Amino acid sequence: MQNLYLRLGFIILLLFASAAAVAGQTGDKSAPAIKWRDALKQRPEWYASAEALRVADNLLVYQRDVGGWPKNIDMAAPLDEKRRAELLKLKDSTDNEEAATIDNSATYTQLEYLARVYTAQKQERHREAFLKGLDYLLAAQYENGGWPQYYPLRKGYYTHITYNDNAMAGVLELLRDVARRKPAYVFVDPARTLKSEKAVERGVECILKTQVKVNGKLTVWGAQHDEVTFAPAPARRFEPVSLASKESVAVTRFLMGVERPDPRVVEAVESAVAWFDASKLDGIRWVEKEDKSRPGVFERAVVKDPQAPPLWARFYEIGTNRPVFEGRDNVVRYDVSEIEAERRNGYGWYTDEPNKLLNKDYPAWQKRLKLHSTEQSK
Repeated sequence: MQNLYLRLGFIILLLFASAAAVAGQTGDKSAPAIKWRDALKQRPEWYASAEALRVADNLLVYQRDVGGWPKNIDMAAPLDEKRRAELLKLKDSTDNEEAATIDNSATYTQLEYLARVYTAQKQERHREAFLKGLDYLLAAQYENGGWPQYYPLRKGYYTHITYNDNAMAGVLELLRDVARRKPAYVFVDPARTLKSEKAVERGVECILKTQVKVNGKLTVWGAQHDEVTFAPAPARRFEPVSLASKESVAVTRFLMGVERPDPRVVEAVESAVAWFDASKLDGIRWVEKEDKSRPGVFERAVVKDPQAPPLWARFYEIGTNRPVFEGRDNVVRYDVSEIEAERRNGYGWYTDEPNKLLNKDYPAWQKRLKLHSTEQSK
């Protein structure tokens, strides 16, 4: 009898666990709210849930009158009436911290989310918010094909063509999905679909024009480029004029997604891949080490390790291709340990993102390119 009770208890526990899992996927009110950073990582069926609807309605509150969204906010967090009222007062805000932007994945991620929820639930308010946001991205594009960090434009480095933190690549990926009428975007009207297609074409041209050439040889891209001259440009005091490895991965990957690449696009990709291969740093790791004199405080540092996989510096000096690092004093250094602790520990000075590009994305792209060439020759 005791064994029977144990088995019954185990079954009940399983049922509770199963119910909890279902609640998490269906948006049950008893389930904990998701984080915005996880909003685009859910299973397809989740976007038809009550929780998905709640988050989508949150986005409508955060959306600015110009159509875009601000950055660095957990927009999935539940809103009480007081907070909702505060946000509604910010609808026309142009303040730096509250204004619409494409920085830090803002606006294009909100649009992707709204498209998924509208496709699943068909609430007209979400379609209208999506189209307003799409119009914002289309209006923000420069005639030369680039995007500024903020729109309407604000003075300073914000007006530069912004690859930093994958901003422009993220916008272009969304617009390309709209132009290709991916399932989540079939509701977009033909006029906006065509505008998105043309915007992507201009974006590709801008990318090709801004690829940095050193000694007659194409390399990669800067984190931002002057919107008039196309030259690499500085941003914050610790973000110098340079070749930017992390951002260039996203740009290269976007170019690899061009369905029928012309010779210029092929050359751009091949040149970028060659630069990544030549610029990798072997035998080091970028680690966090606890400061023994201050328990719980960690310092980031480069350590030697012959077995470490390749790393890339975030920034490379144009001309020498040496890794460069810059603190808030605006002085370029060649050793990350020489900049102040606040910037050394508070910024991503190294990246391993080119590894996947070189070892997976590039071979797959070559295969598709070869297949396309074979089809054309038939």
